[in-house]
Amino acid sequence: MIIPSDMWMRILLFVLGAVGFGISFYIHKKKKIGKPLVCMVNFDCDGVVKSQYSKFLGIELEVIGMVYYAFMALLYLVLIFLATYLLPIWFLIFLVAAPFFAFLFSLYLLYVQIFLLKKGCSWCFFSSAVCILIFIVTIVIYF
Repeated sequence: MIIPSDMWMRILLFVLGAVGFGISFYIHKKKKIGKPLVCMVNFDCDGVVKSQYSKFLGIELEVIGMVYYAFMALLYLVLIFLATYLLPIWFLIFLVAAPFFAFLFSLYLLYVQIFLLKKGCSWCFFSSAVCILIFIVTIVIYF
């Protein structure tokens, strides 16, 4: 049996969502137990994730990330087994809009790290890369 390319893309989106959730969960766990977050390269991860910019509307960014990535992973896990043509048009619009807004928010967070904090966090950069990849794959599937 040959698996269509859009099915591989859905599997990829599921995996990316799971990886993004794992990164966000790791950051959240380290913050909650009070252990410093160590970067894989010589950045100041702890300084970034504990900065004044670590919350949005009073919610910790890693919690927002966990919710977004878990939602994307679960959604595409379901879509692996469900034909897209069975979905209503508003749902398809949402499938593109959610990653688009997450992509824009991720660009904003990269801006904050680089230009406002003048610090970097490799975990945050990886999360942003996952978010950007989710957006790109979504565009490839639906456009």
